[in-house]
Amino acid sequence: MTVTTAEPLEELAIDAARELEGAPAGEIVRWAHETFGEKFAVTASMADGVLSHVASQAVPGIKVLFLDTGYHFAETIGTRDAIASAYNIEVETITHPLRVPEHEAEYGKLYQIDPDLCCAIRKVWPLDRALAPYDAWAGGVRRAESPSRADAPVVAWDPKRRKVKVNPLATWTDDDVDTYVATHDILINPLKSIGYLSIGCEPCTRPVAPGEDPRAGRWAGRAKTECGIHL
Repeated sequence: MTVTTAEPLEELAIDAARELEGAPAGEIVRWAHETFGEKFAVTASMADGVLSHVASQAVPGIKVLFLDTGYHFAETIGTRDAIASAYNIEVETITHPLRVPEHEAEYGKLYQIDPDLCCAIRKVWPLDRALAPYDAWAGGVRRAESPSRADAPVVAWDPKRRKVKVNPLATWTDDDVDTYVATHDILINPLKSIGYLSIGCEPCTRPVAPGEDPRAGRWAGRAKTECGIHL
């Protein structure tokens, strides 16, 4: 299938959201790959290997984009390397043209001063550039993660990037994730074992207390709950 303009892409996303609601995650990934071919890529934060494993089983050798902000925990980089080695995927790491020392020399420590701008510069803009050649992209968003994601469809129209956004795990509960991890012995970022239930950049992530929302450790003390990639 070849789609050449934004309007058909939007219509396609709306139709697919309805038709694929409730479909297995692997089937959603296969649909996206069959529909868009090399114009489709998966993105992964490397908090765990669930989406990468699902994608590798559905489409062996599929491309997985990993965004290295320069502020990641060493454990996240290690998890990326382990997943790239263990699963049948092609991991492509996206880096910012400015290394962190150069970035801080020019902007200061934006994660302290203006975390929204920091996310825009280190995360959103580099990903936007990396996604430019693609018509569709997938991420690991789940409705159970936070109120801001509660209505996430399995396929959506991304108006900001004018692309189809695929959320193969959107309907998965926390129990679904735990069961999949146990069944397939999925690689997990070791930070999760010490309370980091939602893992982002090191300066802006803390462990969460028992009973806290999993995303309470992101930008703690601020109203900010999203980096902007999925909004």
